[in-house]
Amino acid sequence: MSHSAQSVQPLRQPAPTPAARQLYFDLANDQPDADDIVRASAFLQEQLTVARTLDSDLPRDMHDLATWMTERTDAVGRQYQHYLAGRKNGGARAFFTSKAHALYFLKMAAPTKLVDGAWLYGTLQQWHDADFQTLIRIYLEELGDGLPEKNHVVLYKKLLAAHGCDQWQGLADDHFLQGAIQLALAHAADDFVPELIGFNLGYEQLPLHLLITAYELNELGIDPYYFTLHITVDNATTGHAKNAMQGVLQLAPRVGDTAAFYQRVADGYRLNELGLGTRALIASFDVEQELFDILADKSTVGKNMHSDYCRVAGRTVNDWLADPAQIPAFMAALEQAGWIKRGIDPEQSRFWRLIHGERADMFGVFSSYEQQVLRDWIAAAPVSAGATAQRQLRAPTFRAQQRIAHSGAALRDESRPSSVLRPVLRDHGAAGANDSEGFGADLRLLEDRLAALDSKDAVMRTLRMLMSPGTHHTAAGLMATRIFSRLLGGPATI
Repeated sequence: MSHSAQSVQPLRQPAPTPAARQLYFDLANDQPDADDIVRASAFLQEQLTVARTLDSDLPRDMHDLATWMTERTDAVGRQYQHYLAGRKNGGARAFFTSKAHALYFLKMAAPTKLVDGAWLYGTLQQWHDADFQTLIRIYLEELGDGLPEKNHVVLYKKLLAAHGCDQWQGLADDHFLQGAIQLALAHAADDFVPELIGFNLGYEQLPLHLLITAYELNELGIDPYYFTLHITVDNATTGHAKNAMQGVLQLAPRVGDTAAFYQRVADGYRLNELGLGTRALIASFDVEQELFDILADKSTVGKNMHSDYCRVAGRTVNDWLADPAQIPAFMAALEQAGWIKRGIDPEQSRFWRLIHGERADMFGVFSSYEQQVLRDWIAAAPVSAGATAQRQLRAPTFRAQQRIAHSGAALRDESRPSSVLRPVLRDHGAAGANDSEGFGADLRLLEDRLAALDSKDAVMRTLRMLMSPGTHHTAAGLMATRIFSRLLGGPATI
C-alpha cells in the first residue's frame, strides 16, 4: 500500500505516544491477549483525538469521492511528470543523496512497512457479509493471495535482508507510531469500523512520494518492486484506491446517521497523517551522524578486541573505543593519519580495505548496509553534490542489472515447458506445497486440522487466526491465505 495521503500537504508531527513501540510488538504477536486489545482501543481513541485537530481534504459529501479521487490522481500525475522533466534536464534526485541514504530510509520505514495492510485484518470475520467483500479482497491482495512472491510483508523482509537493513527493532518510539495505529485497527476493528474504512481510503491513494521513491531506488541499484507493486495495485481505475472508495459507500448506513458515519470515516482518514511519514524519514538522514551511531554501537564489543600494538594518534584502538563519545575524534584521527582518504574512491583508504572484501581483516564485522554508509561517507566529502550525482547516474540501474544477469539464463531456459507451474489447491481445496521448500509438513498438519472441523464457519475461523498481521507471512499463514481466498471465491493461484 502507498504510504498514505501525505503527498500533497506537508506532515504535521504530533508528539509520539510513549507506549507506541511496546504496543506495536505486543499487537504483532500471533494472537494478542484481551488486555492488549483493550490497550489497542484506548490507544486508538487517544490518536483519534489528535487526528481530529488536523485538516482534511475529503469532500463534504461522500458521493463526491470519485471526483475527489480523480482530481487527486491527476494532480499527483502532473507533479510526477514535472519531477521527471527536471531529472531529464539534469536535475538531482529529489529524495536520496546516496545509496546509503536510500537504504537508511528502507530501514527507518520498516516498522510501518512490515505491518502493511494490517488494519484490514479485522474485516475477515465479516467474510459472509457481501458489503465487506471489497475490503476483504484488498487484504487478501496485500497478502498476495498466499503467494510469497506477492505478499507485501514477505517482499519487504527480503528487501531488508538483501541489504543488511533488518536490524530495526531498536528504533526510537516515534518510528512505531504509525505501525501501532495500523495494528490497533486490526485488532480492535469491532469498535472502529468507520475509522478503519477511512484510514484505508487515505492509505490507498497513490502519493507522489511513492512514485519518486520507486524511480530513485531503481536508479541507485536497489530493487524497487515492493514500491512499483503498490503503484500498480493502488491505481484509481481498477485497484485498491477505487476499492477503498467503494468500501466507504457500501458500508455507509442505509437507515442510520450517515453524517455521523462519514465524520468517523474522516477521523480515520486523518490517522494517516500521524507518525513519521516518508518525507520526514528521508529528511532525517545525516550520513556522518549515521556512521558515528553505527561505530558507537560497534564499540560496545570492539573496545576489547584490538591488540595494543594497533595505535592511532598515539592511543590504542581499545582506548579510542572505550567511550562512544570519542568516535568523531577517532575518525578524524584516522583521516589525519592517512587511514581514510575522503572524497576519492574508498578503495584508496586503508580503513575501508580492512572491512570490505572476503580477505579483509574485519570481514563480517559490518553489515552490507553499514559498509554502504561508510563507503558513501568516505567518497562524498569534498566532491560537489552535482559531481556525485552524475557519477551515480552512470551506474546501471537495478532493472538494467537484472536484464544483464538474466539475459543468458532466459535463452537457456526458453524451451522449458510452462507445465512446471502446479496448482496451489488440492482436490479438496487445500493449498498445495513443495516439500523441498519446507511447506509439506505444515500443509499436512493444517489439512488434518481443517478436515476435523464440522462447519465452514469453523474452517474460516481457524484460517483467520493464521492470517493475522503477525503470521500471514509465515509458511502456515501463506497456506491459510490461499485456502481462505479459494473458499471465499477468490482467484485460483498457481
